[in-house]
Amino acid sequence: MASINSPWPLIFFVAFTLSIIVAAGITVPLSLLLDNQKIFTSKFNGIYDTSKYGKLQLNNGLAQSPQMGWNSWNFFACHINETVIMETADALISTGLADLGYVYVNIDDCWSREARNSKGELVPDPKTFPSGIKALADYVHGKGLKLGIYSDAGVFTCQVRPGSLYHEKSDAEQFASWGVDYLKYDNCYNLGIPPQKRYPPMRNALNATDRTIFYSLCEWGVDDPALWASQVGNSWRTTDDINDSWVSMTMIADLNDKWASYAGPGGWNDPDMLEVGNGGMSYNEYRAHFSIWALMKAPLLIGCDVRNLTAETKEILSNEEVIAVNQDTLGVQGRKVSTSGLDGCQQVWAGPLSGNRIVVALWNRCSNATAITARWDVLGIQSSVSVTVRDLWQHTWVSRDTVATFSVRVESHDCAMYIFTPKTTAYSDK
Repeated sequence: MASINSPWPLIFFVAFTLSIIVAAGITVPLSLLLDNQKIFTSKFNGIYDTSKYGKLQLNNGLAQSPQMGWNSWNFFACHINETVIMETADALISTGLADLGYVYVNIDDCWSREARNSKGELVPDPKTFPSGIKALADYVHGKGLKLGIYSDAGVFTCQVRPGSLYHEKSDAEQFASWGVDYLKYDNCYNLGIPPQKRYPPMRNALNATDRTIFYSLCEWGVDDPALWASQVGNSWRTTDDINDSWVSMTMIADLNDKWASYAGPGGWNDPDMLEVGNGGMSYNEYRAHFSIWALMKAPLLIGCDVRNLTAETKEILSNEEVIAVNQDTLGVQGRKVSTSGLDGCQQVWAGPLSGNRIVVALWNRCSNATAITARWDVLGIQSSVSVTVRDLWQHTWVSRDTVATFSVRVESHDCAMYIFTPKTTAYSDK
């Protein structure tokens, strides 16, 4: 039985309340979803604004938390085949990643032939996918996982395979008949037609099938999809493609941060897939990448070869405490709340979690190690409130009684990540 001070009744209440809010399209101040207890300041709602969320979300029951899984593009690009997909599904199981929530196995571009058949249907490439997509879906489902596929809201995909523009109904029916669980829908060769006109037809076609399919819009943020895509899909790309570099990753994090108030259960901002493990960044940079993506409630889609994980890569991707931040039931995107230092390279990112908790990331984007301080006023916490501090990378309690400020030295390009729990809220000794 839960104790009187247990946060679990509140967590269940928040999740239930959010489902009602999403269905009704009601905007409620975030502080009303938390047990205030004089913990938070009057600026709290402004810091963690959610006023743009909850308007006409796609109601297919999916994406109550950000999607987790794997996608083929970042590592394999066009060099994919059914063996790679099956071995990846096997590896998600054998590494324990599937047990942590990485359940989508998503095939990106280049799975189909260069032309449709005489019936106008998409055809898997017989050289690389000779068994067909249905057989592959059956294999993936047999592992307890879900299969994703790729198409394009244009006449061709980005690698010049057949797109689904003007074929939405037949392609959606074909995907459903194969047992597909997820569709990434790209933006190439779009004939100059506005995305607001090209993406809804596939939504309607997917909803008309007998299968529930996650709808991931990959519009690259060109027409600010956060402003309209919550009516269309379960997630929407807010940026151009990521590449495996510090410059790309930091730029994309900043671009995605702009749209924080639009995300929530049912529909998420998507700053593109993870590059962790692909070799272009350092361990510290990959840890920062994973921390900030988790805090931003971004989809956690692994982009490396999970069949050959290094110990460091597995450590990052398997951090259960960081994953729990991403999957938290409150579903509020964290954001950048303060900057200092040269060009704002000392950064504090934060976001509210269920049970009155706050996740805090101290991100050092400077060229040297430096101390970064989180002040209660920028976090929206009353200055007199005492918090316990949990280090999510060291898996230790740093403090049982911290008031007003918290400071730590962070290595260059690294990110320290914590959960602050007000002393009025029960916490676990995990």
